[in-house]
Amino acid sequence: MNITCIDPQQDPLWLKLINRYQSSVFHTPGWIRVLEETYGLKVQAYVLLDSTGEPQAGLTFCRIEDIRGTRLVTMPFSDYCDPLVSSLEQWTELINPVAQECCPFVIRCVHNQIPLADERLKLFNQTKWHGLDLQPGLDTLWQGLHSSARRAIRKAQQNGIVVRRASRKEELRAFFTLHLQVRKYKYRLLAQPYNFFEHIWDQFIETQNGVLMLAIDNNDIIGGVMFLEWQDGLYYKFNASASTTLSGRPNDLLIWEGINYAKAQGYTHLDFGLSDWDQEGLIRYKRKFATEEKTIFFLRYEADKDLSSNAVSATISQPADRQKQIQRLLPQLTELFTDNTVPDAITEKAGAALYRFFV
Repeated sequence: MNITCIDPQQDPLWLKLINRYQSSVFHTPGWIRVLEETYGLKVQAYVLLDSTGEPQAGLTFCRIEDIRGTRLVTMPFSDYCDPLVSSLEQWTELINPVAQECCPFVIRCVHNQIPLADERLKLFNQTKWHGLDLQPGLDTLWQGLHSSARRAIRKAQQNGIVVRRASRKEELRAFFTLHLQVRKYKYRLLAQPYNFFEHIWDQFIETQNGVLMLAIDNNDIIGGVMFLEWQDGLYYKFNASASTTLSGRPNDLLIWEGINYAKAQGYTHLDFGLSDWDQEGLIRYKRKFATEEKTIFFLRYEADKDLSSNAVSATISQPADRQKQIQRLLPQLTELFTDNTVPDAITEKAGAALYRFFV
């Protein structure tokens, strides 16, 4: 086996590999392009080739160098990005060149847990993942919903709420405004830059590889869900709704319409993505629809402690104590810019300036 380092956005080896594996939307060139165009990140991949030059396994990584120091991440700003390996031997071959980088490396795994067997990687966080098997018929899926979800869907329909697909960027902007407000007023978190959503629109919605579904009440956009599409799956990526209209239950109707859309497209599963452990409301919401629940494991490989201090310090852009200060500062800035007294326009600008450091 030979290892080669490629550009997964351009190299046909990567496309061949992700089509061979049960990969995710976070492995795709379109998603990689969104990250590069938004944040200027350069995503690379190590690929294991057999004697004929055919790709057998792969691992993405992105070198990040900023005020928080130097680190490697499998795929920044992604719910997860499992390594495309089928054995511990393949994983070891691919992680070895990463280990030689002499800086921390972080990976998020959910479906492929082979890295958990690598004693060099330490678990430092866990989140929830939910998914729905779409292979049963619509009637069966309807009966599988929690009774509260079925009631909410009927109520939304009785209230005259309709769901349609967004077709203009002005509608994307309206959705983003709702998203920003949910992040700010419900979770006290900053939102990713608006141009991140624009790039998703360009790479997925415009190319018919995704859909933004909007809930409409009296011609007003009161909610929406952004779905991305890859292989045989539909991916729930972003959800937002107006807090003043929640009694109309648009969110449940949006998910049900998403299920109908996925069935019409022939998809076999709906990926509900990541939920933090402390997002109890979001987890309850997803549990009403999703029949499967897993854990996303956050694993970190630290730089070899046996290396000389000079070699290690040469690869780290900030001393450890300064990194800790910055890590404490970011939550403080987030709390400051998400205060209710801060105009939403300022909160949006703060997210555009600071979000790149949250990985």
